[in-house]
Amino acid sequence: MLVVEIKENDKVVGILQAVEKLFKTGSRGFFGMGKIQIGEKRYQVQVQLVEIGSKPKEGGEAPKGD
Repeated sequence: MLVVEIKENDKVVGILQAVEKLFKTGSRGFFGMGKIQIGEKRYQVQVQLVEIGSKPKEGGEAPKGD
């Protein structure tokens, strides 16, 4: 799991947790979503991190991570 901080002018305005995910494409990474408030407005937030090169090749498996 990763913890993602959302900052405005160096002040933390939200924290999201991004959990490991195997995407439908076969790629691996992390994904998280939630809601934060900045001033008087509320926002829905998503974060997605995709490991470059993790998508399986045709007829084979994804390369092993470093």
